[in-house]
Amino acid sequence: MDLTGILEIAGRTDTGKVREQNEDSIGEEIELGTIILADGMGGYHGGEVASAIAVNTVLNHLHEHLPGIKTGQIDKRTGYCRETLICQAAIEQANTTIVKAAQTQPQYRGMGTTIVVGTFFDNRLSISHVGDSRMYRFRDNHLQQMTADHTLLQELVDRGFYTEEEANESLNKNLVTRALGVESEVVVDMHETSVETGDIYLLCSDGLTDMVPDQEISATIKTFINNLQDVADNLVELANEHGGRDNISVVLARPLKPFPAPPENWLRRVFNLIFK
Repeated sequence: MDLTGILEIAGRTDTGKVREQNEDSIGEEIELGTIILADGMGGYHGGEVASAIAVNTVLNHLHEHLPGIKTGQIDKRTGYCRETLICQAAIEQANTTIVKAAQTQPQYRGMGTTIVVGTFFDNRLSISHVGDSRMYRFRDNHLQQMTADHTLLQELVDRGFYTEEEANESLNKNLVTRALGVESEVVVDMHETSVETGDIYLLCSDGLTDMVPDQEISATIKTFINNLQDVADNLVELANEHGGRDNISVVLARPLKPFPAPPENWLRRVFNLIFK
């Protein structure tokens, strides 16, 4: 569903203070209600190639498949809405494309990327991700992480070997256990959540979260809450002030009013009842 005039979106990507090139890619398509961020990895520009492939492939897949579906229709087999399953298929296609590109172009061998995708529909949000790029929600002055990092450190936290506080001090935060381009098949984490008017959703690469603690991210959103572009710009600048050791990317989205699925045409409903 076209969310033009309903969804406010802002974003920024920056090389940071240390890296020579920016391997992050961001994208948004307001007509699809979609925001996307990918954090690439790999030598000889491989990371930026992988992240760009991921963003472009996903957006192209959504353009092809989202407009033709009934908004919010639930798949009985999986329990997910069709929008979520289309996002899953789009990310899987991106993985296949990256793997094939690495196989046919030796200079890109070993490239990969994380990805996080949000698609808004019917007062809901579909969240799909692979890797350690994150999505947060800011609601009622509270910042909540909506994705779980696919990293070795997070697995150790989940198993009780580290506390969250100890993990935040660790120097081995970025050993990802899942990424696009690594294997021929990839497992995509997915879930759906209800959306409230005024929520702010933040996608970010680890270039932000490794440099800026959640408390400062939350405080920055509160300070510049009336302008999402100001939020994006100040989060990037804050990461750079703290060292900017990696590329820094953020995408923010805020629903300005409800966006329920359009009611079914009554003539079509009668036709379906009669001729079903």
